[in-house]
Amino acid sequence: MVTVGLENKACHGLRKGEEITNRISKRLFSLKESATYLGRGLHGVRDMVWRGEIPIVRTGRKMFIDIKDLEDYVSKNKMVYE
Repeated sequence: MVTVGLENKACHGLRKGEEITNRISKRLFSLKESATYLGRGLHGVRDMVWRGEIPIVRTGRKMFIDIKDLEDYVSKNKMVYE
């Protein structure tokens, strides 16, 4: 059996599984997290999803946005004023 090193969790203040998720970068963001990432409001991100500007990953009733899609959105919408 493989242990992940949670034996010192009291010292670090970590809950079970947190050490593992801290090593793996998160790929799917909630709409709220996506709004924070983009510097927009939650309703602004929902509008972007409804307009088809950003694709979603649906799990049951929950909607998530792939970080790669957020990065693509930012790259596609960059512009320089002259």
